[in-house]
Amino acid sequence: MAELVRRTWEPQGASGLPRYDRRGCDYHAYVPDPVADREFSLTGATAADVADAEAAVTRLNSRVTTLADTEALARLLLRAEAVASSHIEGLQVGARRLLRAEAAGAAAGAATDVTAAEVLGNIEAMDVAVHLTDGPLTPGDILEMHRRLLSSTDRHPYAGRFRDQQNWIGGSSYNPCAAAFVPPPESEVPALMDDLCAFVNRDSLPAVAQAAIAHAQFETIHPFVDGNGRTGRALVHVVLRRRGLAPHVVPPISLVLATRAADYIAGLTDYRYVGPADGAAATAGINRWIATFAAATAAAAVDAERFETQIAALKQTWRERLGGLRTGSAAGELVDRLPGAPIVTVRAVAEMLGRTYKAANDAVARFEAAGILTPISGRRRDRAWEAGEIIDAFTALERSLASPTGDTRTATPARFVPVRRR
Repeated sequence: MAELVRRTWEPQGASGLPRYDRRGCDYHAYVPDPVADREFSLTGATAADVADAEAAVTRLNSRVTTLADTEALARLLLRAEAVASSHIEGLQVGARRLLRAEAAGAAAGAATDVTAAEVLGNIEAMDVAVHLTDGPLTPGDILEMHRRLLSSTDRHPYAGRFRDQQNWIGGSSYNPCAAAFVPPPESEVPALMDDLCAFVNRDSLPAVAQAAIAHAQFETIHPFVDGNGRTGRALVHVVLRRRGLAPHVVPPISLVLATRAADYIAGLTDYRYVGPADGAAATAGINRWIATFAAATAAAAVDAERFETQIAALKQTWRERLGGLRTGSAAGELVDRLPGAPIVTVRAVAEMLGRTYKAANDAVARFEAAGILTPISGRRRDRAWEAGEIIDAFTALERSLASPTGDTRTATPARFVPVRRR
């Protein structure tokens, strides 16, 4: 049975802090029910929302198989997802800034833009997530996702490690006395994560419902010192890919959740009932959360499909502007590959296409002459070019998903408070 466990926080002896932060108190940590062997009951309305969401994701994945390079679209949507997931955590990076940092990092070996580098870590973690399709998911897989997320940040000592201390959300950074939510004690984390992985390896629930529960359970366990939200949203990709619902493209659900922050937080709160797992409060709360998640998934899939249509049309105009593309030519291949890498160098194009430097250079020159690529930096030998139309489309997708019709409710998400050791 899900319960609140009473614990005691000892007063801190640190100097220089106000009494509010140095005080001790009794507080309650929430310990959720295990989910691996549990039966979940969906109401008719929630089941319909889940079915709508799954139909939208299926349509999106069916459509993108017609593209010459599905991976290009998948990469763009993965970036959009990572940007939004990071935005929920207070990391704000625009599309052009992120793409330029990514290109600079590829050329120099590391991005110098610290904030963008952290978002790029989120992309890497999500990339790991979407490829976790073989064999059962293990806690080690989740630890690897988290390691990729934080390894290039100043929190790298915590990367790939479950927490060994109590953490909390909201209130003071120094004690949990006024926290909005206190996750389970650290001693409960390993067993709960084993249970969560066993749940993800099930296939008895619709994929969207399973993804919703897995995400909420992960956020409730809050197994890391930092990076819980981003890792938990990457876990959604794991579920949807493993279940075969999104074999090619996972819609950027975080873009919708970032805008519907009030609903997102309320849904997670509803999930955290106290009492028996088969009680009315538990069933109602879980159904409200699943319905919220399903609606966000459907919205993300529909807008991602519109984005795919826009990219396909843009590629057609490129072919017309370039004129006379030979089958198998470097320029012809670049039309298909450029959407996934809107900022390039000649060397990067050569590697991407498996062509000589001269062939890549000729293709880039042809794209520049057609107004598709614009030089942005560097000396002649290591100059970078950007496809501004792709970046504009990427930005428009973010704005579209960030402004769902009829939804004007916004809120500042609960802050994930850094943990202080006693």
